[in-house]
Amino acid sequence: MSGYIVELSENVARTHVRYNNRYGIALAGDLYTAKGLDKTQKHPALVVGAPYGGVKEQGPCVYAGELARRGFVVLTFDPCYMGESGGEPRHVSSPDLFSENISAGVDFLGMQAFVDRERIGALGICGSGGFALSAAQVDTRIKAVCTASMYDMSAAARLGQTPEQIQAAKETLSKLRWVDAENGYPEWIPTFPEEPADTVPEGLNPVDDEFYRFYGVKRGHHPNARAGFTTTSTLAFLNYALLDHVAEISPRPVLLIVGDRAASRFFSEQVYERAAQPKELYVVEDAEHIDLYDRTDRIPFDKIEDFFRGALQ
Repeated sequence: MSGYIVELSENVARTHVRYNNRYGIALAGDLYTAKGLDKTQKHPALVVGAPYGGVKEQGPCVYAGELARRGFVVLTFDPCYMGESGGEPRHVSSPDLFSENISAGVDFLGMQAFVDRERIGALGICGSGGFALSAAQVDTRIKAVCTASMYDMSAAARLGQTPEQIQAAKETLSKLRWVDAENGYPEWIPTFPEEPADTVPEGLNPVDDEFYRFYGVKRGHHPNARAGFTTTSTLAFLNYALLDHVAEISPRPVLLIVGDRAASRFFSEQVYERAAQPKELYVVEDAEHIDLYDRTDRIPFDKIEDFFRGALQ
């Protein structure tokens, strides 16, 4: 499978592609189409973003393979500074650049002769849900947005902290910039091992335990997705609110999909309250956050297909 966490359907073709975002950083992607797709016609298309810290061989390939089988042209990609994409130093995270990656995917899709530029949507998993919404706030070419287990990474950077704690974090990270400058490279502390672990370490908090049950073991492990970004990347998220203008996506529709047992559910609920119509919060029964990464018995593909079919008419 070359690192992909699911087998590719015999009815779907996957082609590796490369293209630049507007900052000139080369992005590595995969383009999925149904075999036999009539390329003399124009088709609806979707750009699919990976969970925060993830790559195209993980959750995105699950969504892309199924949605391509259903007739959509689907693009997945590695975020800049990650995986097979360009950008130095490695493992940098940026709210602006990661949102831009979604729009760069729209650029690429719209350059394909068999894609209808007026029927392009975005689907973001976990952190890319926030980035897809952020991109759609300003990029009106994105005609509809669907998120799965959405995380607002800028809100997460401040979550549960007092003003004093936030100030202390700023002080620590600001001083770390001196260390990075002296070393000539930024600190990066990976979260997950180079090889998949057989068991989850004991003593993790519930959220870290859940993520390890996907990223750290064979279920979802990939050597290009060991999580953890350069430590000082947090400064950008402390200074940048991703979703201040989410209501401006309207009248383009938004679908927020969450698991009923997801600890991250409140992120989608908050966005739902702030978004304008048309919008929908769709709750999947008996599902935790990571179940919407790869569990095809939980991911509501019929709902997703119906949403995009209606939005991208």
